[in-house]
Amino acid sequence: MITLGELADRLGLTFSGDATRLLSGIAPLGSAGADQLTFLSEKKYLPQLAESGAGAVILKTEWRDQCPVDCLLSERPYVSFARATQVFDNRPAPSLGIHGSAHVADNATLGAEVSIGPFACVEAGAVLGDGVVLGAGAYVGHNAVIGDRSHIYPSAVIYHSVIMGSDCTVHSHTVIGADGFGFAPGPEGWEKICQLGSVVIGDRVDIGASTTIDRGALADTVIADGVIIDDQVHIAHNCRIGKNTAIAGCVGIAGSTTIGANCTLAGAVGVSGHLEIADNVHLTGQSRVTRSLSEPGSYSSGTPLAESREWGRNAVRFTQLDKLHRRIAALEKALQNNND
Repeated sequence: MITLGELADRLGLTFSGDATRLLSGIAPLGSAGADQLTFLSEKKYLPQLAESGAGAVILKTEWRDQCPVDCLLSERPYVSFARATQVFDNRPAPSLGIHGSAHVADNATLGAEVSIGPFACVEAGAVLGDGVVLGAGAYVGHNAVIGDRSHIYPSAVIYHSVIMGSDCTVHSHTVIGADGFGFAPGPEGWEKICQLGSVVIGDRVDIGASTTIDRGALADTVIADGVIIDDQVHIAHNCRIGKNTAIAGCVGIAGSTTIGANCTLAGAVGVSGHLEIADNVHLTGQSRVTRSLSEPGSYSSGTPLAESREWGRNAVRFTQLDKLHRRIAALEKALQNNND
């Protein structure tokens, strides 16, 4: 439990109401109880305030007079809500030290207050910074480096020579540093191209569950500071992802593509290889990117949902567009000749 006044101090906010009000957690606006905090960040939800049973609400200063309960005043309520969740974080605290079933190589380097869970493995030459947490069954390969306070969840795999900055999160079943898809066609089939680069990850990178980031063929795959990556994303070898870019679930990025800073890739976006995407590009869901984008802005592709019969007719017509274009061009040319 925390009082409203204490929470305001923790979040650096002013408040209106009873400083001694005790708050036990956070809940949605429509269901929060008298000992719970909620938030309001969009004006369209203001009418719900009158019916809220919350103990306190995070909202903008100009909405204070419309709030019937105690409130925390913020210019950016959603950001303040995010920070409040950190105050009420209910994740179990890791046990410090090395579990008896874990394997840690003799020449691995461990920082202070490291936590290594059951059956985790830290290979020779690996370096774990201060406060690193390895969950049960997590694997850190030879000569890999994990920065201070990074958290590797159970069953995540960090291959050899991967370098990860501080305050990173890698969720379960993610694989970082597997081989890129490199093969050369030979007379007797595919010849394996050894992937000699690695993966370099900056600070404060958050990587969701079951995501794969492949190592580079010769140069490194690079993920810059502050990037956030959702579940089930694939980033192929030699890609470079710019600072603070956000990548939603099921995105696939083919090899040797560079994506700039502060971009957003919505769910199921597919990006072809060897492209360059500028800073501040926003790709809407299921977009297919087949060319480089040099200008910031929002881009979309694909066809919207339709009744199946209508969609089928439109799909057939799509295959006829080239023929229709040629016919129209011929007609235009004929008309031009007649006018001349």
